[in-house]
Amino acid sequence: MKVSPIFLCLLWLAGPCFSAPPAHELRRFEFHRTLMGVPFAAAFYAPDEASANKAIEAAWARIEHLNSLMSDYDSASELMRLCRDSRPGQPIRLSPELFRVLSKSVEVSELSDGGFDVSVGPLVKLWRRARRQKEFPDPKLLSEARELVGFRNIRLHCETCSVELLKPGMKLDLGGIAVGYAADEAIRVLKQHGLTRALIDGSGDIVVSDPPPGATGWRIGIASLREPEAAPQHFATLANCSISTSGDAYQFVELGGQRYSHIVDPKTGLGLTERCSVTVIAPDGITADALATAVSVLGPERGLKLIDSQPCAAAVFATLNGERLDLRQSARWKQ
Repeated sequence: MKVSPIFLCLLWLAGPCFSAPPAHELRRFEFHRTLMGVPFAAAFYAPDEASANKAIEAAWARIEHLNSLMSDYDSASELMRLCRDSRPGQPIRLSPELFRVLSKSVEVSELSDGGFDVSVGPLVKLWRRARRQKEFPDPKLLSEARELVGFRNIRLHCETCSVELLKPGMKLDLGGIAVGYAADEAIRVLKQHGLTRALIDGSGDIVVSDPPPGATGWRIGIASLREPEAAPQHFATLANCSISTSGDAYQFVELGGQRYSHIVDPKTGLGLTERCSVTVIAPDGITADALATAVSVLGPERGLKLIDSQPCAAAVFATLNGERLDLRQSARWKQ
């Protein structure tokens, strides 16, 4: 999971829906809750407190349900059941939600040539322990874990909504995509309750619908890689899309004088060592979340080329070399 280097600004700024009350009758509400192991924040406009409370509880419940399907911490989750029970020739039928997220994961894995790889779970497990114990993973265990990583060993059966894992011992990890999808779903639930002017932030994976009354979009600050706790100097004003930032500002470990990010390169098996932050804008949270991770692993040249190949996507790639901050932007970000 990412920890947000994006700051939600007080100037969160929405289009009218035919079923919504007039803008002048709406009030702003904010809510916070820890879900999927990360902090979630919500800001939206509703006619009254009762409507706001009912809608947000439904949105939180939706995220909690998705976590019960997709968590790799919960041995009883649907994802872990798949990892435990699937064998070659024995596909497991999945819920529509989990199948959709795994299908998108495989799609982004293919697009990024494995820069994003949903089967990276064995490596992620080793690096979680490394951050806890402040010890470099055992080289033998790293080698064994790398042998289990490979998205091409995931076989999707679209006609039956089932998935087959071709290597016993594979462990899938949705940490780079599930929170973005959960934010998408929370926005969808709020719309079902008639609330169309909303922002959901899942630890840096932000999805927005229509802008606040009288504004053109939600004004979102992008934190500096050099000083992530400082007030942001750069902003994006967005509506009906998503923005996601991936980086090592908060989750990393220093071992032998080297800093290793929580983001693991599926091909080397190592945490990223370059100080970097990637911010991606895309039509929805599931896409922005996965692309931000993929671009982080691919690096600025290959990563921004990937972004430019995707419709309606834009990104900025920041790297910190000593005290020098370098920014590289995709073609649409420049526009």
